Amino acid sequence: MQEAVLIDPSEGPIYEVRRPGGASDVVLVCEHASRTLPKALGDLGLDDAALKSHIAWDIGAAGVAERLSDLLDAPLISHRFSRLAYDCNRPPDSADAYPARSEVYEIPGNAGLDAQDRSRRAEALYVPFHRAIDDLVDTRLGQGRNVVLVTVHSFTPVYFGRPRDGHLGILHDDDQRLADAMLDAAAKLAHVSRNYPYGPQDGVTHTLKRHGLTRQIPNVMLEIRNDLISDASGQAAWAGRIAELLTVSLERLKTEGGRRHA
Repeated sequence: MQEAVLIDPSEGPIYEVRRPGGASDVVLVCEHASRTLPKALGDLGLDDAALKSHIAWDIGAAGVAERLSDLLDAPLISHRFSRLAYDCNRPPDSADAYPARSEVYEIPGNAGLDAQDRSRRAEALYVPFHRAIDDLVDTRLGQGRNVVLVTVHSFTPVYFGRPRDGHLGILHDDDQRLADAMLDAAAKLAHVSRNYPYGPQDGVTHTLKRHGLTRQIPNVMLEIRNDLISDASGQAAWAGRIAELLTVSLERLKTEGGRRHA
């Protein structure tokens, strides 16, 4: 039997690039921008409420990332398909890249995937997305430009029945230069924390490691509570705050010689 194509050409590209020639040092990435599933996967056995919930995408993250892109004149690469099909902040050998369960939700369409199923999804959804990030970052570095990697995410205010009162998490892995600068700049803001509500021990820093640590460029992952950015006004407000934090922090890194070359 001939293997079905996972992404039909009519569904368009798997990622979108905004402001590819942006003047900013910042390169923005939004791995969980969309809740759209490939048609070939149907609804994965989930009802409409689950497919609109935080398990399918980072609610509000795309809106914040797009506004940040415009405010900073920064390129943005966003994925156009749901993390339920493939979580692009996980490597192909991670079970969490193809979650069979997310928080309280079972995902029947991801249960019992074999090696061929996983490879098919990784080749269609992970490989071209991360290759596009590689190409954009390496092109800029090849031009002698500074590059700073910033990924944009959101988190649910209630997780496994427990409320989360934080507003913004500033996450890092081994390289904490940019996170330190942003946390200092955010000292007067309430509810801003380091490695919240997750940290590198939770396996959430794959994109930072693959594209930032390997090139020794400053990098940070942002997590915003999704009820704060569920509408356009919240997205605009938080994009403005984060743009200010990044601007101040990047000036500090330049003053301190914070750039490391690959």
